Amino acid sequence: QVQLVESGGGLVQPGRSLRLSCAASPFTRNYYTIGWFRQAPGKEREGVSCIRSNDGSTYYADSVKGRFTISRDNAKNTVYLQMNSLKPEDTAVYYCAAGVFYAGGSNWNHSGRYEYWGQGTQVTVSS
Repeated sequence: QVQLVESGGGLVQPGRSLRLSCAASPFTRNYYTIGWFRQAPGKEREGVSCIRSNDGSTYYADSVKGRFTISRDNAKNTVYLQMNSLKPEDTAVYYCAAGVFYAGGSNWNHSGRYEYWGQGTQVTVSS
């Protein structure tokens, strides 16, 4: 059973940055794709980004391209989401998820492909 624990959320002003962390056990290298999703009040959960464990390929939602960066540290079994130039519309609960599948451009953001989910961390962007 994989356990995912997110951290790093909080309240931040527009234009500032936050870095989310997702610590996974057992080792992330056993899984093909680690993703970040978010869900704002009254909205559906949406894919933000993902990274493939085997080759480090990444995918991003159009709304965060150029502002967010996903990365991994295999030695620490941790995946990060660096969020820069944050906007109020980025406010949401952010979830880390893991799935045993080969993510591609057409399926990386399908939440049903991810078997394991963290508890979520709140990100609030407000002045």
